[in-house]
Amino acid sequence: QAQLVESGGGSVQAGGSLRLSCAASGRTFSSYAMGWFRQAPGQEREFVAQISWNGGTTYYADSVKGRFTISRDNAKNTVYLQMNSLKPEDTAVYYCAVDIGGGWGNEIMYDYWGQGTQVTASS
Repeated sequence: QAQLVESGGGSVQAGGSLRLSCAASGRTFSSYAMGWFRQAPGQEREFVAQISWNGGTTYYADSVKGRFTISRDNAKNTVYLQMNSLKPEDTAVYYCAVDIGGGWGNEIMYDYWGQGTQVTASS
């Protein structure tokens, strides 16, 4: 059964960095765009970043632009999210998902959600 597994979360001081990974198993998603979302306590899940199937196009939420970088390694069936200059407001559970319908940030067009990984940035 196809699934995504996120890892790399943790607790850092504000200004620190983390690198999240999203590893796919059960099937390859190399022909699909992939996205990262996050959900803070008591808030709706929100879009963070997206990468096209070949890595040639990326798209970011304004709140993370210039600080986060999404990338992928199709040979490893893995997507990454490099997060620099973390702020307390970046604290959330981070999820990756497969864009099966050309969503480009529209959550309803995604499937195969991972279980999430917790990121905490403290001041």
